[in-house]
Amino acid sequence: MHKALRFILIGVLLLLLVFIRAFEDVLFYDPYLTFFENDYLHMDSPRREVVKLVLNTTLRFVLNSIISLGILYLVFRDKGILKFSVIIFSVAYILLIIPFLYFVINPKQEDYYLFFNIRRFLIQPILFILLLPAFYYHKIHR
Repeated sequence: MHKALRFILIGVLLLLLVFIRAFEDVLFYDPYLTFFENDYLHMDSPRREVVKLVLNTTLRFVLNSIISLGILYLVFRDKGILKFSVIIFSVAYILLIIPFLYFVINPKQEDYYLFFNIRRFLIQPILFILLLPAFYYHKIHR
């Protein structure tokens, strides 16, 4: 693949991540978006539809993951890195969705901060932000 085309595709994929973030309130059902923008430590948990929330959070995680995997592959062009990243994203989803469900079903004010951070790992491409420099570091120190 030509280098210019790779850079263009990486740019497009990065823009897709930005669009997911910019239009999150339109694209996904998430009553916690406005909840966590306010003084959530002193508020009651918002009304929510648990199944719809979990499905939308999963969809957002999957979209962010697919785009992130695409970027990682275009940057490194290494199927080993891609396979390892798929495993990392899959394990992370399983490990994060369990406490996410617990906090959605059993909301307690003392747990809001922890819930906020677990939710952030599910809805933001934080794993991508961590993996990109890690793989780069690994690549230059082989």
